Amino acid sequence: MLVYKFGGTSVGSVINMNHVKDIISGPNKKVVVLSAMSGTTNALVEISEIIASGNNAEATQLINGLEEQYLTTARDLLDSKNLLTEVTDYINVVFIDLHNSIVNSHTVFLHNQIVAKGELLSTFMFSKLLEQEGISVQLLQAIDFMRTNANNEPDDFYIKQNLNRLMTQLPEADIYITQGFICLDDQGRISNLNRGGSDYTATIIGAALHADEVQIWTDIDGFHNNDPRHVNDTSALSHLSYDEAAELAYFGAKILHPQTVLPVRDLDIPLRLKNTMAPEAHGTLITNQIHGEGIKAIAAKDGITAIKIKSVRMLLAHGFLKKVFEVFERYETSIDMVTTSEIAVSLTIDDTTHLKQICTELQQFATVEVDDFMSIVCLVGHQIIFHPDTSELFQILQDVNVRMIAYGGSNNNISLLVNTSDRLETLQKLQRYVFENQPSFSEFHLN
Repeated sequence: MLVYKFGGTSVGSVINMNHVKDIISGPNKKVVVLSAMSGTTNALVEISEIIASGNNAEATQLINGLEEQYLTTARDLLDSKNLLTEVTDYINVVFIDLHNSIVNSHTVFLHNQIVAKGELLSTFMFSKLLEQEGISVQLLQAIDFMRTNANNEPDDFYIKQNLNRLMTQLPEADIYITQGFICLDDQGRISNLNRGGSDYTATIIGAALHADEVQIWTDIDGFHNNDPRHVNDTSALSHLSYDEAAELAYFGAKILHPQTVLPVRDLDIPLRLKNTMAPEAHGTLITNQIHGEGIKAIAAKDGITAIKIKSVRMLLAHGFLKKVFEVFERYETSIDMVTTSEIAVSLTIDDTTHLKQICTELQQFATVEVDDFMSIVCLVGHQIIFHPDTSELFQILQDVNVRMIAYGGSNNNISLLVNTSDRLETLQKLQRYVFENQPSFSEFHLN
């Protein structure tokens, strides 16, 4: 059994849907996880926000416009009149429900119901395309097996039991289609795994089914050694370990949801990243195997806020750090980087939802300085802190204002905090030094 996941761009047009159909055609049984068509989730979020603002006329106009897009896509996708009628009827039902949302009280739960519509539409339409082509297919509804627990983590036992039960009860098929992103919470309400969560859905399913491999298909041919949106002449990495991939995903590599590797790592299920537009490309294979030493890739994470907590009483003060971290724990705010001196602690966060309350509590026992518009630039590779050339890379940053350095917390990661205005220059300097001018850094890349 293989698990394939296709992102919004991969199913974003009739042409691309047919590409996906060709890719998944073959002898192996597959579960195929689909995102919403590109642009749909953003449109649904906007509709939800406008409904919340009370502008019913604008919400109605946007809903009507989105519905027409789907009806047009369906007409272009399907030649069978019977199947087109099924899809058209389904689209009408979904959008009637969206119109009804306008008159309901706007809550988080209503928002989740609204943004879930995209995956429901894409999976239904695509399953009918496969049916039209004579491919044996069954549609699995994610809300019938995908659930999170009280800690908002996947309920692994529930998922495994219900997914296997559903696949046993349904008529046997070559391909099973399901929605990414969507799930139920522990109270049985529509929820989701957050933006990019379709990747996570795929590996959760892969673990539940003990799949032979999970493949994430997107519009780029795997992890690159730097951000191709900002740096020229990047190249795809053929192999990464789970730990390396997790570090890159967490620190800004957009190709993969940060939690994706967790379900499959312990089961040693290979995870492969592939390009829908270039299926012949090798992509990136992620396993427990290590391929080479030293720096393999660079990623950047924006939207970082730095907080300096300073107190003359910190010196030799027992429990000071515990007191600081407890404040962040109370507000469920994760910390990315930490450095300390005799009288100060500097740390970074990427979620400022409770920043005001956090600072108010910290100011009861310390002075607090906050700097926003920061970025973390992360260098990743197996055992990079032991690589003989790693220390030399810091000389290229003489002209960049590095605010913090995290070195040694992980053998596979060195993180630099810079002003976001310096992020592009930092990425480009690192690219030239690490991958273009120093063969010793990049020789692993050819293995």
